[in-house]
Amino acid sequence: MAYLMIAFAATMWGLIGFFVKGLSEIGFSAMEIVTIRVGTAAIMLLIVGLSFFRTRLKIKLRDVPLFIGTGLFSIVFFNWCYFTAIDRMNIPVAAALLYTSPAFVITLSVLFLKEKINLRKLLAVGGTILGSALVAEITLTQSSSFSTSSIFIGLGAGLGYALYSIFGKVALQSYHPFTLTFYTFLTAALFLIPSFIGKPNVNLLIQQDVFLYAVGLGLVPTVLAYFAYSWGLEKVESSRAAIIATVEPVAATILGVMVYLEKISFIQGMGIVLILASVTLVNLPKGKYLI
Repeated sequence: MAYLMIAFAATMWGLIGFFVKGLSEIGFSAMEIVTIRVGTAAIMLLIVGLSFFRTRLKIKLRDVPLFIGTGLFSIVFFNWCYFTAIDRMNIPVAAALLYTSPAFVITLSVLFLKEKINLRKLLAVGGTILGSALVAEITLTQSSSFSTSSIFIGLGAGLGYALYSIFGKVALQSYHPFTLTFYTFLTAALFLIPSFIGKPNVNLLIQQDVFLYAVGLGLVPTVLAYFAYSWGLEKVESSRAAIIATVEPVAATILGVMVYLEKISFIQGMGIVLILASVTLVNLPKGKYLI
């Protein structure tokens, strides 16, 4: 069930393009969309918390750095790096760099969480990174034209994406998944919303289509996704969770095919198969013939 919840979260993340595309076409900038995402998520989680999880809203002052880690160092930093990488390079290359995150998670998990590393995990990480690159249809000639700083910013997105699993795993030793999800987005919202107030696009939020996109963005690929991921992360090693979550580009590709009638190339198809095979590999039970 924990593995399924993580896969469900990754699938919900894969749907984010639908909401982001809608808000972008209306005129919102990338960081304004991020602010809308964390702001609506924080409001929804507060309402749910006050209604059903009042006892889960209490945290200890000494643990605030953990939620700063998930909210600022992960959510805000990851989104800034990712959108900056998209602006400096393009979406396929930025997405491929983002999905170096399992390598960061495994490295940090070994160093700080004392998780064990084995050949199966290493093969799965390599498979997911290569599979993500194939889904994005990356070639060496594409990436070679970008500056070193742009590449490092793209890798920063992968690092920021990974930090949620690290800080989150530590926080889940003391707190419920709901508590982790709520304070992650509350921290991010408190940091981003002040810069959004007063901008012309704020007035657009009262329009029906914008409101629906905002609610959908805050609910589907945010509240539901992060709560499901946090629930699964509580029961699964960070390194395994990060590898399973790489089904997100698969879900995003399927969304493009079904909703926007995009076509999948043979290379993208091979990438999808490689990602799914890697996820399957890391979740197979230990046996005599398995590494």
